[in-house]
Amino acid sequence: MTKPTPIYQTTADAHGGRAGHVDSQDGQLKVRLAVPTELGGNGGEGSTPEQLFAAALASCFESAMGAAAHAENYPEFGVMGVRAEVGLIANGEPHDLTVALDITLPELTREQAQHLVDKGKAICAYSRALGDKIEYRLHES
Repeated sequence: MTKPTPIYQTTADAHGGRAGHVDSQDGQLKVRLAVPTELGGNGGEGSTPEQLFAAALASCFESAMGAAAHAENYPEFGVMGVRAEVGLIANGEPHDLTVALDITLPELTREQAQHLVDKGKAICAYSRALGDKIEYRLHES
């Protein structure tokens, strides 16, 4: 079977693990990493892999819902919010992840909002890759 050709692909290099830095090969991403105190670090300035993952998931899912709304000719609405929550569970070694998305679409009916969430699940590559590991929480406002 032939491997599909990506329509977009990027590469990032990690140096120094959780206390190091991550850079994309195109130079657009340069992130210093820090180990949080909860994981035995000093909690210094820097991001964590979990923060980067949460940011990627939230932005991808919000884009997927926006694409679904556009494709289905939803009326223009201005407020859409997606917050990703990513946590580590100490389950021995290795740790497990908890992943949740808090979704707010206050200008839509509950049915319209749920429809967009369902479409977002089908479109967002991260959602499809994670399957049922994501908890989706739809909020009224």
